[in-house]
Amino acid sequence: MKVKSKIWLEKNGQTVFGSGRAQLLEAIGKLGSIKEAAAKTGISYRRARSYIKLMEMRLDVPLVYRTIGGEGGGGAELSKQAMELIQNYRALEKGIHNAIDQKFQKIFCE
Repeated sequence: MKVKSKIWLEKNGQTVFGSGRAQLLEAIGKLGSIKEAAAKTGISYRRARSYIKLMEMRLDVPLVYRTIGGEGGGGAELSKQAMELIQNYRALEKGIHNAIDQKFQKIFCE
């Protein structure tokens, strides 16, 4: 047996951030494109844009800076706030998973 958990952040009872949205932002940061990041994470471009819009609205900070296509094509890059959000979320996630694993071992394996 093993224990599984899922962690997400809420604000005023509404989901703001979780593992899937972290993966989306990480992919945008790596690929420089919302469209490519959406494809990589297995969601539609429309859904990716919706997630970004909702996160930005609920957190009241810009997370993704977009440039419109043109000769060189469009692109996207993460804001400083987005990078901090990802880093803080991943640290929280790791800490919680470690605590859960330790508790699981103590209860089920001793």
